[in-house]
Amino acid sequence: MDQLALLFVLLLGAVVSVPLGDRWGLPAPVLMTLLGIVLAVLDFVPNVNVPPDLILPLLLPPLLYAAVRRTSWRQFTANKRPIFLLAVALVFVTMLCVAAVAHTIVPGLPIAAAFALGALVAPPDPVAATAVAGQLGLPRRLVSILEGEGLFNDVTAIVLYHVAIAAAVSGTFSPWEAGLDLVLSAVVGAAVGLALGWGANKLMDLLGDATLQIGLTLLVPYASYVMAEEFHGSGVLAVLTTALFLAEYATDPDDVMTRLAGHTFWDIVDTLVTGVAFGLIGLELHNAIRTASGRWGEMLGWAAAVVAVVVLVRLLWLLPATWLTKRMHAKRDYDEDIPMTWRETVVMWWSGMRGVASVALALAIPLETEGGAPFPNRDEIVFIAFGVIMATLVLQGLTLPWLVKRLGVQADTDHEKEVEKALAVRAAQAAKRRLREIEAEEELPEELFEQMVRRAFDIGWRISPDMGEDERREGHEHRMRRLKRVRRIQAEMLSAARHEVVAARSEPGADPEIVDRVLRHLDVRSLR
Repeated sequence: MDQLALLFVLLLGAVVSVPLGDRWGLPAPVLMTLLGIVLAVLDFVPNVNVPPDLILPLLLPPLLYAAVRRTSWRQFTANKRPIFLLAVALVFVTMLCVAAVAHTIVPGLPIAAAFALGALVAPPDPVAATAVAGQLGLPRRLVSILEGEGLFNDVTAIVLYHVAIAAAVSGTFSPWEAGLDLVLSAVVGAAVGLALGWGANKLMDLLGDATLQIGLTLLVPYASYVMAEEFHGSGVLAVLTTALFLAEYATDPDDVMTRLAGHTFWDIVDTLVTGVAFGLIGLELHNAIRTASGRWGEMLGWAAAVVAVVVLVRLLWLLPATWLTKRMHAKRDYDEDIPMTWRETVVMWWSGMRGVASVALALAIPLETEGGAPFPNRDEIVFIAFGVIMATLVLQGLTLPWLVKRLGVQADTDHEKEVEKALAVRAAQAAKRRLREIEAEEELPEELFEQMVRRAFDIGWRISPDMGEDERREGHEHRMRRLKRVRRIQAEMLSAARHEVVAARSEPGADPEIVDRVLRHLDVRSLR
């Protein structure tokens, strides 16, 4: 098997792992990691030869962009306190604790290299956390915090990692320069992200076509990441800023086709890239086995100690941080997503899985210092990092569904239905207001006006059937039965039309482009 065949196996596994995960009740990223581990121990499977400095630029931009599409800037600003406590403060604390323990137990490990290890294992993976949490029906506030933590902690950890690596390579370290680098990296990353977000928004208006606009959204995350890195800024923060800007300002409510096609496209990209990323994590078992040859007991002990530090620090930090956030939350006049019970805090603790970023950072450790000497304890750092990733991703990922079920932490579906119902009512009322404006301008016939009023009610009813309890429902069931019958007949008519057009594609002299254009019109008509 060559490298290309291995890539196709991972892509196929990414597709198959989704239905298998749903059927078995296991997260798809965990299944892909297990597939990678199985492939890694097979003799005919080659070692992965992806340059370490390309892993982050290739994998992180699309994964981050897809994750940001599911959230909003308002959600981040409303939850800035818990996100800060987890994404910034907890990363610092975890790095310090891991560095102290690793420097103590690993013979000859310099403090700068220990800090590099702490930085690369500190950030929980945003893709793993959201992918796992999203399948378990957790309360939306927990998923929001995990998304925010996962997206922003990479920014902090990657900057700290680069500072630690620079100190280890050069042999010098200045706290003031490190702090300045951290601030400048954030400022440059945010500035590049805003500039590219603004430019991409203008360019989308110029392109107009849905296909071109969606293609642009695939290029923008990569451009944002690479440009920020070129200016010595945070590529991760640049991607986040660009994605949030586009989500806020590049959404046209009437551009139905672009929105539907874009949603489908990014679901596909997210599934495939996530699968490949976690498959690569499992495949790295090759390197870990080679590194530990002859020193299994000693190196496993080091890895277990660091795993214990990572897991315990998260728990010991979450307990007081959650209590503090609750106290401050009680004094606020707006809602903030925080864990409300000790059970939710435990689930958040156990959701701190490491993944793609940690692997990429571990593999990106330089081979040599500036003086030409080997990077100190590089093999040991890579093995310990891999042990932390495997322990947290596989162990926690496999047991998290059981823990959630055992603790009974589930989303409040009644509250979600109430929110959905309220939005459905707002949608129907907006439609009615516009109808009254049109009636005042055009003096609609009474029969047509009444028909449109019923249509306005149906807009909200289709979103949330429960909203009908607060509206006049006289004759509504009869109209819905009639409407369903009309839609069924119309669907069969459109199906017959599509079959006829598809058959025409194979006729002699048929122009496939014209046939596809007609078929696209019929497909759009079927969505209405």
